[in-house]
Amino acid sequence: MSKTKALNLQVLSTIDIKIIFLVLCLLAIGGMMIVSSSVPYAEKQFDGNSLYFVKRHFIYLAVALMAAYITLGIKIELWEKYGPWLLIISIFLLVAVLFVGRTVNGSRRWIALGPITIQVSELVKLFVITYIAGYLVRRTDELQTQFQGFIKPLIVVSIITVLLVAEPDFGAAAVIAATTMIMLFLAGARLWQFVLLSVAVGGALSLVLVSQEYRYERLMIFLDPWKEPYGAGYQLIQSLIAYGRGELFGEGLGNSVQKLAYLPEAHTDFVFAVFAEEFGFIGVASVIILYLYLFIKGMSIARAALKNNLTYAAYISYGISIWLVLQAIVNIGVSSGALPTKGLTLPFISYGGNSLVVCCIAIAILLRVHFETQQSQTSGKKKTKEVSA
Repeated sequence: MSKTKALNLQVLSTIDIKIIFLVLCLLAIGGMMIVSSSVPYAEKQFDGNSLYFVKRHFIYLAVALMAAYITLGIKIELWEKYGPWLLIISIFLLVAVLFVGRTVNGSRRWIALGPITIQVSELVKLFVITYIAGYLVRRTDELQTQFQGFIKPLIVVSIITVLLVAEPDFGAAAVIAATTMIMLFLAGARLWQFVLLSVAVGGALSLVLVSQEYRYERLMIFLDPWKEPYGAGYQLIQSLIAYGRGELFGEGLGNSVQKLAYLPEAHTDFVFAVFAEEFGFIGVASVIILYLYLFIKGMSIARAALKNNLTYAAYISYGISIWLVLQAIVNIGVSSGALPTKGLTLPFISYGGNSLVVCCIAIAILLRVHFETQQSQTSGKKKTKEVSA
């Protein structure tokens, strides 16, 4: 235990302070917005217990930070070694949730284990990335030279996607599919294969979108929410009103009107709409810049690892960076009316313990990659000095 603690402290002493600052800023914004947006809803739902979601959120945050601290002590080679097993666990959980999962708002996405509720799709996002990164290391030549090397991981991801859609969790399926495709492209997949795959996946997702009436209805409401202003289009309209009320500088922290009785469950997937109302365009632009800068830092960590021949570390860093920014883009796009409604949280900001814990673990993996890259550079310099001497 003491060795693990010492190792974690060593990692913390060499981490990229900028990433820590970015994530802490996002977590602070998240905590602030959960306090601001959830109190009116909790007071009505839980007989005056206005801090119900606030207390739970900060408990989740403590667990997330502890999980991230533990993850710092896990070597990247262990993620590579157990990547296939994590994929098997993902498939098992996705099958299990269809039979024993808890249904909320028509979706069966959660497995209850006593007081703990696991949202399977959140774990699956990370586990699929660990597997795909390992595949890219093992099969780089096959991926770049043979079509079958390109197809094999897609079959695996297709199984994952089908199981996610069955829950249904169309948003998570789309994020995982898009992240996988970009990872394959970065690993050297041929452009024509990537274009063909993008068309095929786009077509498949389109068929899935229109195969169920509620998905098709969401698409139509997205195009014109005022067709059903008090029905399916209600939440999007209230979200757009929140954005409009924010104008340039916002109404001020705590002064949102939409969160009081208009925007349903404003602390979850549409928390950014409340943020936009309270902090305006300046606040929205600032948060988007934070996410973009986090993406740039993650990609730079991946490139540095690749230069030091830490191939798996590079690919898992690419995957995590792409996943987090894609999910942020989708969430912000949904709440602003730029994309059809999806059930995706805003990383580090939305209420949701599973998302918070998994996102913090992902950041810890990035920090671990940065640490191991620095170690590799240091050992390389020492060897160079010994040879020259």
